[in-house]
Amino acid sequence: MNVISAAIHILKKAGSPLHAQDLASQMIAEGLWKTEGKTPAATVSARLYSDIKNNCDKSPFERAGPQTFALKDLAALPGNSARTLPKVQKTPKPPSANASFSFTDCAQKVLEEFGDKKPMHYKEITEKALHKGWLVTSGKTPHASMYAQVITEIKRQQNRGERPRFVQHGHGYVGLRQWMGHGLTFQIEQHNHQVCKALRQRLLAMTPGDFEELISLLLAEMGFDRVEVTKLSADGGIDVRGTLVVGDVIRIKMAVQVKKWNLKNKIQAPVVQQVRGSLGAHEQGLIITTSDFTKGARTEAAQADKTPIALMNGEQLVMLLMEHGIGVHRSTPDLFELDKEFGPVMQ
Repeated sequence: MNVISAAIHILKKAGSPLHAQDLASQMIAEGLWKTEGKTPAATVSARLYSDIKNNCDKSPFERAGPQTFALKDLAALPGNSARTLPKVQKTPKPPSANASFSFTDCAQKVLEEFGDKKPMHYKEITEKALHKGWLVTSGKTPHASMYAQVITEIKRQQNRGERPRFVQHGHGYVGLRQWMGHGLTFQIEQHNHQVCKALRQRLLAMTPGDFEELISLLLAEMGFDRVEVTKLSADGGIDVRGTLVVGDVIRIKMAVQVKKWNLKNKIQAPVVQQVRGSLGAHEQGLIITTSDFTKGARTEAAQADKTPIALMNGEQLVMLLMEHGIGVHRSTPDLFELDKEFGPVMQ
């Protein structure tokens, strides 16, 4: 099969939107598609984006979120066995003029007000959010966007060792983590929080050269190509250069300055100006620090009439390191819970 046919097969089987990473993994695992490329997820994403762009309404795919795709009409495709979803109210009330909630915040509000501590289907969650005027969107696929963003948040927080606010119950149903109580899950969250703090302290104890090498490794894991440490120095100038590759079609040259500063010293606007002045032709800038940025630095970095400078503070840095398994390793012990529907309850 080619990428398009294999993606249709996997999406029909899933019955819900999937991230390009999941699509690629399942296509390869089922032997539907083979590739020798090092970034199969990027290849899948690029092919589906291209199909949507070139074929417009004739494309079987639609975007449901960043690198997340769905089939436009599962029921119309032959061989589909997706289960019938509950019908919900289709006439939303006019949205409030002050509504500005994200998809995920809307999902939480709906579950808290209407869930009665039970999972709800993502389509019903979306309809309730639209009906209440909490969700304001011009997108044509709000249901798919809702599900994709909830699932993306769950995976991102799990990868970073955080405790997700949502729980995926299968078949498109979602609940809130807070309904499951604390216990062992809460202890795991507290443990991971301590690991975050310890990892940040270890970053501060590294030599400047080791720290720059660590950043180059992180950038490579994030999708940068041709990453090169330009010098071994604690401050001043550009420390790392590389090319950010998006979907195998977009390539952005990036110049990175790293600042291993303690938490009391924040990056100020002159540092941002210095990085901008050190950029080469067609380069964009990125500053990575173990500390944080002042309001002035953030304002300077976001100047609309100047080359943009991206900012990554210490908290974001630690979370990305954990997400990519750098400086930490993931333990996955088996956790068993008693099935509440099995047998009588003993007093």
